[in-house]
Amino acid sequence: MELSGRIIKKGKAEGIALVSKTPVSFFGCIDPKTGVVSEKGHELFGRSVKDTILVFPYGKGSTVGSYALYRMKKEGTAPKALINQECEPIVAVGAIISDIPCVDRIDISKIKTGDRVAVVDNTVKID
Repeated sequence: MELSGRIIKKGKAEGIALVSKTPVSFFGCIDPKTGVVSEKGHELFGRSVKDTILVFPYGKGSTVGSYALYRMKKEGTAPKALINQECEPIVAVGAIISDIPCVDRIDISKIKTGDRVAVVDNTVKID
């Protein structure tokens, strides 16, 4: 299956999808040193986002989240790519400054955790 969306940060990445139906905050939700979701009650609690294709509806939280994602990239704990239903400015800035491919306006209900996904600019390919 192939889905088309809007490019937030152009690029290419391939990996295994990790899907959240709820918003994600990179500041306070994910430990930047490990990439593990640390927000109690979050559906991805205890899961690592490192080297995944992270799929979530939109970001939430403080503007510090952009820099938290940048720190994760520097620590080697960031996702390979981000796929959103609607990318808001915190995630967009984080993806751009971190050089992480990001696309939005994607029907994320078509992607399941464990799917092999390739992001190429505005296209999402699901195997």
